[in-house]
Amino acid sequence: MEQRIDITIDGSGKIHAATEGIKGEMCLDELTELLGEMDGLESLTRTDEYYQKSEVGEKSRVRGRQG
Repeated sequence: MEQRIDITIDGSGKIHAATEGIKGEMCLDELTELLGEMDGLESLTRTDEYYQKSEVGEKSRVRGRQG
């Protein structure tokens, strides 16, 4: 499965980020690396993937895509 982070900014300037294909706490690690310490975070919704275990010893990076 492809790993990706979708980021949208709404009309009021709020940033919405969602991960796909990234399991366990690695999704939060990736978001923190991308967005910084996420100061001012209003809410956090953990999906089913958050509660799944990532492969032991696997550390893959999400790569940005321009286009």
